[in-house]
Amino acid sequence: MRWFKENVWAAAAITLLRIYVGWQWIDAGWHKLSGGFDAGGFLKGAVGKPVADHATNAVLFPNFTYFLEHFALPNVKVINVMIPLGEFLIGLGLILGGLTLTAAFFGMMLNFMFLMAGTVSTNPWLLLLGFIVFTAGANAGRFG
Repeated sequence: MRWFKENVWAAAAITLLRIYVGWQWIDAGWHKLSGGFDAGGFLKGAVGKPVADHATNAVLFPNFTYFLEHFALPNVKVINVMIPLGEFLIGLGLILGGLTLTAAFFGMMLNFMFLMAGTVSTNPWLLLLGFIVFTAGANAGRFG
């Protein structure tokens, strides 16, 4: 683990990984910023058909579903700005290497939120890569 957090070659590898993950976030954010993004339908679907246990049909993340129903949906106009802007800024932070750990942390938080809302997509992959970047600590931002 020490090698991962201090070695210059590890920093170079993490830099490539961080730029890749950053590009994925910038791309997602830019498409939403420039394409008339509306989270309303997604949020209604996440509340209407929450992630549930297939055997018991029990909602797996009731607190998150409550949050979506009672905070996110009533404030969907704010969410429509926060999600694309957040994705874009996470990507920018990762690519430029400024506030790398902060960007990786909030990227992982968004991935977890998307997963709890029922969207798999690239979220597990980006969550894993974000965790690797975050685990590298300061070495992740050594170049950039």
